[in-house]
Amino acid sequence: MDAELSTLADAGAQAIVAAMTADLWQSARGSVLALFQRADRGRRAALEARLDEDAADLGGTASPDDCRRERVRAWARELLEELGQDPSGRAALAQLIRELTDTRLGPPPGERRASDVTQNNTAHGSGTIYAVQHGDLHTSQMSESDVLSGRRRSESV
Repeated sequence: MDAELSTLADAGAQAIVAAMTADLWQSARGSVLALFQRADRGRRAALEARLDEDAADLGGTASPDDCRRERVRAWARELLEELGQDPSGRAALAQLIRELTDTRLGPPPGERRASDVTQNNTAHGSGTIYAVQHGDLHTSQMSESDVLSGRRRSESV
């Protein structure tokens, strides 16, 4: 297999697995299955079941990074095999990758790239900025007396 095909399959697998953990999965699922339109009915049913199982596993695993890496490798093999049988699927896969990556907010955890997002924050006067990239931001409000007394939020509630 040529390097371009492997790269495309890997990028496709990463986009598919990332979409499985996002709100857009149900709408993306049909587009993923469309990549395997030439597969016989039995294989398509097996792929459909595997997509659903993988999406459920990713949502409920104790080690999501390991699970995600396993799924990316498996789907990259699946896509590589499909593209080997039907090279015309390259354009459809490239389009799906664009659609999935355009709708995500960023790369999955562990795949952060500095070039993905630029964020500029400026506070003036007594302003406070709460900002985050690629993760969650949790804030809590404590009264000035709690802060001065050294109490924690859990003690002040």
